[in-house]
Amino acid sequence: MKRMISLTINGKRYDDAIADNLLLIDYLRDVRKLTGAKRGCDGGECGACSVLVDKKPHLSCITLAAMCDGAEIETIEGQAKQGKLTPLQRSFHENLGAQCGYCTPGMIMTAEALLRENPDPDEDQIKAALGGNLCRCTGFIKIVKSVQVAAKEMQ
Repeated sequence: MKRMISLTINGKRYDDAIADNLLLIDYLRDVRKLTGAKRGCDGGECGACSVLVDKKPHLSCITLAAMCDGAEIETIEGQAKQGKLTPLQRSFHENLGAQCGYCTPGMIMTAEALLRENPDPDEDQIKAALGGNLCRCTGFIKIVKSVQVAAKEMQ
């Protein structure tokens, strides 16, 4: 069955007829062509698909798009404004928080939610917030540092 949904994605409203069983990641990637959220584990375990739904991190690979009807969705594509990286994006680049880059959009979106709620997190709070995001390339040291540097810059 299909249903109509209305979503605001990165500040722009969309009205679409979608299948009841369409996952949010498939809606974003296939319908809206926003490919920043990555399909990793397909089971909600790696965080590569993380996006913000009403300002909270959600795993788009286990979220039905229909459940987001009326919601505000933020993806990595909506973070930079007029080609200018956010402090968090810039910090991931400058501090080598992005290794291969596959997990980076999910990491940044999860860290963005953290910094909005807690602009001055300590190392343990950063690690706890990013606990659902996996990176196979690094030991997370540069990722945590990237969030710390961005937090200081944003204050």
